[in-house]
Amino acid sequence: MRLAPLALALVLFAGCAGTRPAAAPPASQAANGRGGAAKTGGPKPYAEVVTDEAVTDAGLFTVHRVGEKLLFEVPDSLMGRDLLSVVRIAQVPADLGGFIPAGAKRAEGVLRWERVGDRVLLRTQSYAAVADEALPIAQSVRVNNFEPVVAAFPVAAVAPDGAGVVVDVTDLYGKDTPALSGLTVAQRTRFKVRRLDEARSFVDGAKSFPENVNVRYTTTYDAAAPPSNAGTGTVSLQMFHSFVLLPREPMTARLADDRVGYFTVRQIDYGRDDQKAAEREYVRRWRLVPRDTAAYLRGELVEPVEPIVYTLDPATPERWRPYFCQGVEDWNRSFEVAGFQNAIRCEMPPAPGDSAAFDPEDVRYSIVRYVASETRNATGPSVSDPRSGEIIESDIIWYHNHIRSYRNRLMIETGAANPAARSLQIDEALIGETMRQVIAHEIGHALGLPHNMIASSAFPVDSLRSPTFTSEFGVAPTIMDYTRQNYVAQPGDGVTRFVRQIGPYDDYAINWAYRWYPDVATPDDETATLDALVAARAGDPVYRFSTGRGGYNPDAQTEDMGDDPVAASGYAVENLKRMVPNLVAWTSTPGEGYDDLAEIYGETLGMWRRYMGHVVTVVGGVRETPKASDQAGVVFEPVGRQEQERALAFLDANVFETPTWLLDPEILRRIRPTGAVDGLRRAQVAVLNGLLDPMRLGRLVEAEAVDGGRGGAAPYPLAAFMDDLRADVWAELDARRPAIDVYRRNLQRGYVERLVALLTEDGPDLPAGLRHLGVDVSQSDVRAAARGALRRVREGAEAGAGRTRDAATRDHLLDVAARVDAAFDAGGRGGAVGG
Repeated sequence: MRLAPLALALVLFAGCAGTRPAAAPPASQAANGRGGAAKTGGPKPYAEVVTDEAVTDAGLFTVHRVGEKLLFEVPDSLMGRDLLSVVRIAQVPADLGGFIPAGAKRAEGVLRWERVGDRVLLRTQSYAAVADEALPIAQSVRVNNFEPVVAAFPVAAVAPDGAGVVVDVTDLYGKDTPALSGLTVAQRTRFKVRRLDEARSFVDGAKSFPENVNVRYTTTYDAAAPPSNAGTGTVSLQMFHSFVLLPREPMTARLADDRVGYFTVRQIDYGRDDQKAAEREYVRRWRLVPRDTAAYLRGELVEPVEPIVYTLDPATPERWRPYFCQGVEDWNRSFEVAGFQNAIRCEMPPAPGDSAAFDPEDVRYSIVRYVASETRNATGPSVSDPRSGEIIESDIIWYHNHIRSYRNRLMIETGAANPAARSLQIDEALIGETMRQVIAHEIGHALGLPHNMIASSAFPVDSLRSPTFTSEFGVAPTIMDYTRQNYVAQPGDGVTRFVRQIGPYDDYAINWAYRWYPDVATPDDETATLDALVAARAGDPVYRFSTGRGGYNPDAQTEDMGDDPVAASGYAVENLKRMVPNLVAWTSTPGEGYDDLAEIYGETLGMWRRYMGHVVTVVGGVRETPKASDQAGVVFEPVGRQEQERALAFLDANVFETPTWLLDPEILRRIRPTGAVDGLRRAQVAVLNGLLDPMRLGRLVEAEAVDGGRGGAAPYPLAAFMDDLRADVWAELDARRPAIDVYRRNLQRGYVERLVALLTEDGPDLPAGLRHLGVDVSQSDVRAAARGALRRVREGAEAGAGRTRDAATRDHLLDVAARVDAAFDAGGRGGAVGG
């Protein structure tokens, strides 16, 4: 999946800095009219607009505060220049959203100042469609991509030197300007926003730096259902808007390759000779140029002209600062593969009272932010030049409560084999190491790398039980996979490293995107060289890339480990079985209740479901290996029948056969009065519903139709799968067992309910990019197979009800038969049962 790029560093302090008194216009300007009496309705004299009370800050362009007014003095040299515009939320109300912290980006784009007579326009500029200006088609690109005007301002005054203008931008920030709003349309609807209250909306402050100008402003809305403080009927946010000067000459872009994962910027280049509207996709990366190009080309490690530097948020607790900085600088190993030494650096925050040279509002600083929030997450946002993909600045966001996620997961996933994880107060070295690796993961995003969910399948499952292997390689060949802790290692294996780390794929990807090549004038000049780097690794699973989008590839799943989902999940279950009986002891704190026990037990159920989900994906699975058209072999290869049958057998043994070990009375009777049986039912039925997902069943149909007569592994026919699944869920009927227990009755009702749904639903409503994965149930064999399975269940239920002497079993089976009859009778869809 592509993650959306996030915003510049969050502002930590309000107000203006670097003030100076406003200068009066020279007398010569008054004489020639530039600073003198203005024409009626036109610009006024400079001194009447920028008065003596003005508080002024100079930088990229000059900002003036005159009472409540905010004035921009924009030089002519910036007219028509590309400015990156980033809108963020500086301060958020409580409960606005779990993933909307202070610093969250609301908009990113390019703006230009344009002067038209005595007006100044602020207009958007898009690079989604381009053409070389020397080509005739460039004219058509312009007129067919007319950009909107965000705002228009009368020229309030001309600059004293005549080379700029002053405009009053107060209303841009004090009124409801859609391009600068902090609330989305959906949020306005949810909070029942009536209007923006201009009386309670205002500019807080503005700062100007050499490469950027920042404005902080408060917006207040009348709302009938605000997210917090309901009695006020109000939503207030403090917003932050940045203008960032983009380079006059963009960095030379690097063309993306689907076989190497990078966030990208996309353009339609109408100036190319392709016999179509050619889409060009460029990787997002920082600009790194060697200081000594001759030494670099000789193969020596060379420092870059401008390294990537992150500064820690002053709010970061001191005990975690070394781990955070290690997570940043761990990436130097990968940059060394690309020929750069000390390419990325972490700096501690300035000491209190010693911050004159540091201001987090300055775009020249990238920040690792520490957010006081109950959200359990971390993110690695950045902003980039849409012309070239050059990353301009980045924030890493660590939410304080994310440490809770790793405390819990270390216990759940590694506690059986790792004594250091058997406590609510995990040793600082272990929890600090996990935080270090989270920061490294988020830095990877900020370097341009998306999640690589296929990487973990490169390691054999048994290798994850090896102390020597895991000490060297961790748990996956990349930090960018969601492979967090080693849940495969068993007690007695001797494994000591349980958490992820930067690996060989990361070295390869950084080398591919960041290696500097001489004499490159256009992206096409280096494509052959870059393609050779990929070709050299072709066939080695360590260097594969896939986001796992679509959910059909068993090799590319979130939170999985190793090359065999069945074996890995089997080891995971063995560890959970060891861990669950110890949860009471491991989570107990004298004098406190069982809240932590309840939380971690609930998360244990969630992890069990995830492990089972990894196996579900094998059924109807399709493996994907991205290839260029000059590489041999196919891209998509359905999983063979034997492997799918093994997966279904595992699910029968671990899900359909009731996992009563999860229902530990010592836990349940400490945390809840009831709900355990229904909770297990939901977990089991979720797995069953996953197996009976229409898209999965559609893939079984297609594999049999398309691949049944060609080489490779034999397909698993839909009819055979449905028979096998029915036999697993209804084993009591086939074995003529006298009674069916409550857990199995719940599972069987879930089975019937899911098949009944397949008689009416037409398949999921997928996003445009995934619609090719869907299936029209009403026009496929899926509905017929569901109807046939229900008929056979109905026949078996009626026969079983006549045999059993167990009242609960008989009532259950008669109820099942009635449910099937009702489904068939609804609208005459089914006709006579068994006909």
